[in-house]
Amino acid sequence: MGGISLVSFTHDIFLSYAHIDDLSPGGGDGWAKSLHDRLSIRLHQLLGEDAKIWWDDRKQENQYLVDTIGDKISESILLTAILSPRYANSAWCRGELQEFCSRADATGGINLKGMSRLFCAVKTPVTDDRIPQALRFLKRYEFYEIDASNKVREFRPEPGAHRDQRYWDKFEDLAQALKLAIETLRPKAANLNEPKELPLGKKVYLAATSADMQRVRDTVMRELQEQGYYVLPRDPLPLNVPNFQETVADHLSRCSLSIHIIGAGYGVIPDGEEEKSIVRLQLELAAKRAKAESSFAPLAWMPIGLETGIERQRLFIEEVQSKLGAELLQDTVENLKSRILEKLRPKPSRRSGESRGLKRVYLICDNRDLDEVAPIDDFLYNQGFEVIPTINDGNKEDLAQYHRENLINCDGALIYYGHANQLWLRLKISDLLKAPGWGRTKPMLSKIYVTGPCTVEKQRFRTREAEVIRHFDTFTPDVLRSFINDIKRSNGGRQ
Repeated sequence: MGGISLVSFTHDIFLSYAHIDDLSPGGGDGWAKSLHDRLSIRLHQLLGEDAKIWWDDRKQENQYLVDTIGDKISESILLTAILSPRYANSAWCRGELQEFCSRADATGGINLKGMSRLFCAVKTPVTDDRIPQALRFLKRYEFYEIDASNKVREFRPEPGAHRDQRYWDKFEDLAQALKLAIETLRPKAANLNEPKELPLGKKVYLAATSADMQRVRDTVMRELQEQGYYVLPRDPLPLNVPNFQETVADHLSRCSLSIHIIGAGYGVIPDGEEEKSIVRLQLELAAKRAKAESSFAPLAWMPIGLETGIERQRLFIEEVQSKLGAELLQDTVENLKSRILEKLRPKPSRRSGESRGLKRVYLICDNRDLDEVAPIDDFLYNQGFEVIPTINDGNKEDLAQYHRENLINCDGALIYYGHANQLWLRLKISDLLKAPGWGRTKPMLSKIYVTGPCTVEKQRFRTREAEVIRHFDTFTPDVLRSFINDIKRSNGGRQ
């Protein structure tokens, strides 16, 4: 379809609801009015200007649908339905929805510029067979949960110190999605052409998850949208294999990063597939693209200590852990968000000092070894290297970012194993292995310098992940001679 006519719309959103859902048993504002008022404020904050939301605030249905409300429907870019049992049963509400869909054909279609003009906020759930057809395959913003006894628990909309954060998180998700749709679809007087394609780096594929990880996915989506990123998929994925694979592959081709959140649940198995869930299929398609295109980076995440009682999910988790088609992060959700933003942050095309052949050695040690490592620091510096020091004091997230960037950019890493324990050492070795997933493009030149108190544990320590030097006497330059020669001959991981 062509662009939207500028004179077609006087409202951004038509709010469609059943009037019983705006009555409050305890008095005060009803659910629909609260949503209307809060969206008006929040969208104004997000857009920087007023969002025009029309709703029928009369307390009874108006028989002049075609004349009065019908005109408002035609003049609205989006329709947001508040779904409930009464909405599903109401011929009036279904009529508003059908009227919007019918009249949308004259104003660009119901799907425009890659997004739907319909939105659905679910106040109270209804069975799938009672959901109006136009809303059935939309992403739905559900303001409720089903508890362990299979009872519906609606999120409380009241503000204040004891507010239900689940309501406000879901409200923010809906507001962010509406903001993006309004910005994309609202006519612009100066230019009515299709908007230019977003830069690849601003698009992120956030994979559909199993039900137990949906809240984590919503949290990550909220963070990405607040940071100005465009998140795909916008709508539920098709659940038959050919269309599913085609849709996912198309979305992945437009993104520079994909995020795969893995939980204890196995996830939905699409029609035409016997074993693999949509969680697994998306990760396989992302790994396939990463193999063909080095600029694309999949990131898999699972909670610390994840366990599952589902055998095929347990096998899938083991496969992700042992055969990484993606960088794997097993950490907190907050650290997942930080890592995502790190990967999306533009990287400098050239490192400072590269043109004059400056080589960098990242000297990794525990705080207890800062004094003992000083002679090595001096020796490396006198050999012409830029020595990147260990920093262990400061904000945890800033320190993690500093550590990762050093492992990406250094020409060599030297782990000084003195007074730290072997767990600390194993974690540092694990970080060396993660560096390619963080953005390093060449093999890591690394050595482990075992020194300090001579213990049985240190005498027996061995690994195939890095070369080990054991030297329990006073440091002498010859100990590191082969290491510095290797670095001088290397290109430092640069392309």
